[in-house]
Amino acid sequence: MTTTPVALHQTRRLPAWAPWAVLAVSLAVAAAILGIGGTPTVAGVVFLGAIVHVIAVVAVSWQVEGTRWAKDRLATTLVTLAFVLAMVPLVSLIWTVVSGGVRAFSWEFLTTDMVGIFGQMTEGGAYHAIIGTLYVTGIAAVISIPLGIFTAIYLVEYGAGRVKRAITILVDVMTGIPSIVAGLFAFTVFLVLFGPAYKSALIGGIALAVLMTPVVVRSVEEMLRLVPNELREASYALGVPKWLTIVKVVLRTAIAGITTGVMISIARVIGETAPLLITVGITNAVNYDAFDGRIATLPVYVFRQYAQGGASEYRAWAGALTLIIIVMLLNLVARLVSRYFSPKGVR
Repeated sequence: MTTTPVALHQTRRLPAWAPWAVLAVSLAVAAAILGIGGTPTVAGVVFLGAIVHVIAVVAVSWQVEGTRWAKDRLATTLVTLAFVLAMVPLVSLIWTVVSGGVRAFSWEFLTTDMVGIFGQMTEGGAYHAIIGTLYVTGIAAVISIPLGIFTAIYLVEYGAGRVKRAITILVDVMTGIPSIVAGLFAFTVFLVLFGPAYKSALIGGIALAVLMTPVVVRSVEEMLRLVPNELREASYALGVPKWLTIVKVVLRTAIAGITTGVMISIARVIGETAPLLITVGITNAVNYDAFDGRIATLPVYVFRQYAQGGASEYRAWAGALTLIIIVMLLNLVARLVSRYFSPKGVR
């Protein structure tokens, strides 16, 4: 039995530092090319350098490692560049908000309202807006999370025929509803019931619930479909009724994904401004009554402060930073909840 000798270039591999060296040379070449016509910009050097890097690293890999590894280098490089490209707006957003918000962000900012603050005064905080945001988002969550989870359970476990198709189409349509339309809907409902003077966090919560519910339905539905049918069949074989199988097996298995989907839906609505401008308005004082009176929210607070300009812009950036911190804390709590309630094999 004879063996075919393996070509030398198919056994050789580039060292781990080689792609980084190629990247450095590519950036230098890009800077030199762009420098011919004037002073190169950072964005231009990075963009042209990325193109040169892809071509160069694939060419070097093809010469040293062979065609197979060159294709692997090409795929790896493209995936890495796509990841870096996706991270650029995220990092830029966080950097912009943090750098703009730290100048006004403090404990006093979190614990004071805007009563008695006029013009370009640097005092004042967003405590009233934080309370309002928690009220409005909490009301939306109380309405949307149970409704969305029960709807998703029906679609996956019970639904069939025309009713299922009708609900699916309705959820798809609701997913694309503009936020201003949801605000007008909630405002019109309460306008008919209580008159034009009525403003409260309840109206804003219902407006956000209209936006939040289809996101919960879609995310929970996908998570429930990922649960293997073998788990359901094993539970049925032991004589467990269907409703208890859903509660003890299906939901427990998918709890991590469900929690993530719920948090995505909350993050989707917590920063909405247009519907809250119509439904809850704005005020400078704290309103602890969620069912009567105007109430401030962080998105509207940021919008109004930034529109005023001057020193108020610092409070706007600080309000945006506060909103991001709230979302991060909610995500942390959600991860702890999903970790605690998930089955041991899924943790």
